[in-house]
Amino acid sequence: MEYDYLVIAGYFALMVAISVLFKKMASNSTSDYFRGGGKMLWWMVGATAFMTQFSAWTFTGAAGKAFNDGFAVLAVFAGNMIAYVFAIYYFARRFRQMRVDTPTEGVRRRFGSVNEQFFTWVIIPLSVINAGVWLNGLGVFASAVFDADINTTIYVTGAAVLVISLISGAWGVVASDFIQTLVVAVISIACAGVALYFVGGPSEIITEFPGGFFMGPDMNYPLLLVCTFLFFIVKQLQSINNMQESYRFLNAKDSNNATKAAAMALAMMVFGAIIWFIPPWASAIMYPDAASAYPELGAKASDAVYLVFARETMPLGTVGLLMAGLFAATMSSMDSALNRNSGIFVRSFYSTIVRKGKAEDKELLRAGQIACLVNGILVIGMAQFFNSLKHLSLFDLMMQVATLLQSPVLVPLFLGIIIRKTPKWAPWATVVFGLTVSWAVVNIFTPQYVMSWFGIENLTDREIGELRTIITIAAHLIFTAGFFCLTTLFYNEEKDPYVETTKEFFEDVDTECVSEEGQDIVDRMQRAKLGTLVIYMSAGLTLMVLIPNPLWGRLLFLGCAAAIFAVGYALKRSARLNDSEQAAATSIN
Repeated sequence: MEYDYLVIAGYFALMVAISVLFKKMASNSTSDYFRGGGKMLWWMVGATAFMTQFSAWTFTGAAGKAFNDGFAVLAVFAGNMIAYVFAIYYFARRFRQMRVDTPTEGVRRRFGSVNEQFFTWVIIPLSVINAGVWLNGLGVFASAVFDADINTTIYVTGAAVLVISLISGAWGVVASDFIQTLVVAVISIACAGVALYFVGGPSEIITEFPGGFFMGPDMNYPLLLVCTFLFFIVKQLQSINNMQESYRFLNAKDSNNATKAAAMALAMMVFGAIIWFIPPWASAIMYPDAASAYPELGAKASDAVYLVFARETMPLGTVGLLMAGLFAATMSSMDSALNRNSGIFVRSFYSTIVRKGKAEDKELLRAGQIACLVNGILVIGMAQFFNSLKHLSLFDLMMQVATLLQSPVLVPLFLGIIIRKTPKWAPWATVVFGLTVSWAVVNIFTPQYVMSWFGIENLTDREIGELRTIITIAAHLIFTAGFFCLTTLFYNEEKDPYVETTKEFFEDVDTECVSEEGQDIVDRMQRAKLGTLVIYMSAGLTLMVLIPNPLWGRLLFLGCAAAIFAVGYALKRSARLNDSEQAAATSIN
């Protein structure tokens, strides 16, 4: 266990180094603090677009779903893949071309100031709830690893994420996301390779998975799985491509880099989706009792299956590396939420309502840091609350938050960038109507009630869970989205006080955004700083060779270190000036 502690300590040292290195770049202005001044390269933005869809929940709740139900867990990630295809060809560049610093500033330009305030006070609480789910997922896993009190774990890990977000703003958030992407890739590939070796290959997983790999246990109606896949595509399409989530692409230095970032996120999602779940699939065969290893976790016991696999199969030190990956995944999601929330609060409320546009940028920057601190405290409190819900698995918890609370908010923020002529009351009215739809799904159109229409009464717990998600997504697709579309019938351009503002907004959205002059200097700085950090990370992984493991275990760590070093070396090399550029720089100096 002491080796695991050393690995985690090394990871946190790397995160602190990121905060220190990028602190200056984030302290120049609020634009730099909230979105890196819109100067980031595609591979940094792509990493953060990918990592915000990848939290500790993927290693815990989603892994538990994979362990129990097999292939069905990929429904969520198939939806992500298709959503990023749409981002490549339509949404990513248009979000960058909104030419704003925060998502709610985009809402103001599109829908007016009333909707800006409405969505400000809807988005911030929802982000706190989501981040609380992610932090709770990390706390569940960390407490099991270290046999520690889960509440203490949540406090400590939440505070660590908060400090990093607070110090270095968007630059630190996105830079850490890139490093964390490498951490997640290393641990995922290493665990998947070892799992395939010990289980006997992919064919063994497919043929030997308990209850059937593609259907899984307790599933009597295959049509439910087909519907799950189809409706998750719809859900993730709007979950990724909406104005609330546009902040990921606002960081890009131009339209072209925003599109490339979406392509990178797609490639990583396609590559990673299968890799992540090979260990829990293999564990269902190798360790069928893994879900009972931590009974104190209640309904969340199966969420610790990755830990069981790492402890039983992987070489010493892997649990520490796995925990570093979990910290990485949670930090990437939580610090993005904290940074976005502070930007939304400062730009859409403090600056416009409290200070009425009279505050200087330095004051707004300080207010943003205070808002980040407050949001971090609220997230920690929310994670503590979710910990009390022992009867819910992390997968069910995440799905209920995403479908019941988020979907009504995302509908107008998704359709609003496509449908251009809507009355200004349409967005907030759609959310109110959508929340009514969610209430009806919970209290009236339950899975049992809906299936009684078809004469089906006996449903397993798994079928009820799948149906609950399907019904909620379908209801919002038909009724909530339908409501927003129908509001176009009430649009009257002559009575629209924001008609000119809206026209200007869509003119910008349709006009390519080109990087500013002198961007090359910032580009090289990004490559140089991250290249150095990645090389330090590879050095730390190389030291893991000294851990007393079998030869194959040492070679595994050495291979991971070599792969990471290659990335760092490539970044450092690309940051160097060639001979002509060096001569030009010398002449200028």
